Order: sequence, then structure tokens, then C-alpha cells
Amino acid sequence: MHVKTALIVCLAVAASGCATTSRTMLGPARPAVAPEQVRIYYTPPPGRYEEIAMLSTASGALTYGEQNKTNEVMGKLRASAAQVGANGVLFQGAAQGYGGSNIGIGVGSGSYGRRSSVGGGIGVNVSPSPTHAAGIAIYVFNPPPMDYRPTVTPGSQPPRN
Repeated sequence: MHVKTALIVCLAVAASGCATTSRTMLGPARPAVAPEQVRIYYTPPPGRYEEIAMLSTASGALTYGEQNKTNEVMGKLRASAAQVGANGVLFQGAAQGYGGSNIGIGVGSGSYGRRSSVGGGIGVNVSPSPTHAAGIAIYVFNPPPMDYRPTVTPGSQPPRN
């Protein structure tokens, strides 16, 4: 019986550690698309586009490795954008969150009558610090070809429609 309870508690803790993507709607949603159809734009795409939602997400509590964290947040941004019918995400940036490894040491003693005891312990937290990312879900009316690379001269911003 205790094993079953421990398993339920572990599953609840693991599920609560999964970061979700927050979404603030900026315009009306469109019919959902497949996440594979959502492109990440690091500069505004050429032509006309419409902003649908602001997105914010973080990597999970048990995601190790910088590339794995980046892949996870990009995937979450794509999936959330796809749910509101966006075919693109205008990437706003990513940052390392707080967290990381912590080590704590504790020592205690107690006595009861003629008996006394001393105990000690060490606690270790090896959770990686999460990566946070933000983007704007957009619908691009005439998306550029997949091999499109924007040309931006240093010190200039591309036009935004």
C-alpha cells in the first residue's frame, strides 16, 4: 500500500515540474495547424503578417544540456503557436533561469532522559537551471521559401508591416 502511495506522489511531483507555455492573445485565433508547419523567425518576415499571441515558456525541471533545453523551448513555442493557428513564431529571446545545484548540510542532536543521540545529513539538489524563451505567434500571409535568409545590414532594422 505504501509503494502505491509513493508512486502516486512521485508522478504528481513529476507532472507539476513540467513547465507550460503561457499565451496572451493579441488577435483572433485561426484554425489550428501542425507544429511542423510553424517556422521560427529571428527577424520579422518579409511581407505582411498578423500577430496572434505572445508566448512564454521554459524548459522542464529535468532537462539537462543546453542544446536539449533550447530544443525543448523551441518545440513548445511551435506547439503553442500551432494551437492558435499561427504559421510562424517571431522569436523574442531566451535566457537562463535561476536554479542549479545546491548542497545543504545539517547536524542535529537530542537527548531524552539518560539517552542522547546525534545525527547528521547532507542534502543535494542537482536540478538544472531552466531556459526561458519568449516569442510572438504570427500568421505570415505569403511565407518566404524555406531556404530564405534575410539580409540585414549591421545597425539597421528590417521593415515591419
